[in-house]
Amino acid sequence: MNSPLVAIVGRSKDTVNYENAMRRLAIPYITTLNVTESEHATHLILPGGGDITPAFYGQLNNGSRNIDTELDILQIQAFSSFMTRKKPVLGICKGLQLINIQLGGTVAQHIENTAAHMWDGCDKQHYVYHSGVNRTDFFYQLYGTGTNVNSAHHQAVDRLGRGLIPVCRAGDGVMEGIMHTSLPIIAVQWHPERIMDEGGELLLAHFIGFTPIS
Repeated sequence: MNSPLVAIVGRSKDTVNYENAMRRLAIPYITTLNVTESEHATHLILPGGGDITPAFYGQLNNGSRNIDTELDILQIQAFSSFMTRKKPVLGICKGLQLINIQLGGTVAQHIENTAAHMWDGCDKQHYVYHSGVNRTDFFYQLYGTGTNVNSAHHQAVDRLGRGLIPVCRAGDGVMEGIMHTSLPIIAVQWHPERIMDEGGELLLAHFIGFTPIS
């Protein structure tokens, strides 16, 4: 495998925590909105952010906010390019939802138990438990039967997209981690880049160890 180069596809004003995490791991990265430039990377991170344009999953706006349709389109294009090339992708928070939508899934635009998950001046903290069908998925390998995570979202996966399976859930049933059954694509609803000393570094380092499928 070539030395890893991570593409963070997002607006630079919003990606400082991801860049700090890559520097801590001593992993070269680029932050870009240029899809062609991102294709030179070996790994793609789809970062957290606002809500995804509901029309992209066939719905009217029913609680979505902080929408950035231009950014959505660029992230969708980058994800599609990496998926076609079978290169590793990590979705974080919004990134998880975008992966799910692009594979035919939908998002609950405002989850019932919002108070337990949504940013309220700081991250919320809660427990997530392993919900995979076996013990070979990334979540069990890293965290066993469960771990505490941070949380800053009011939306979540509703219908799961093609080829995706859940690997962990919150106590209220919200899917907190998913993975693709045959491609190097994983995603979490929490923010590992903000809890590097509490399990975040484990996840990011694990992802960097992924290699493209030939």
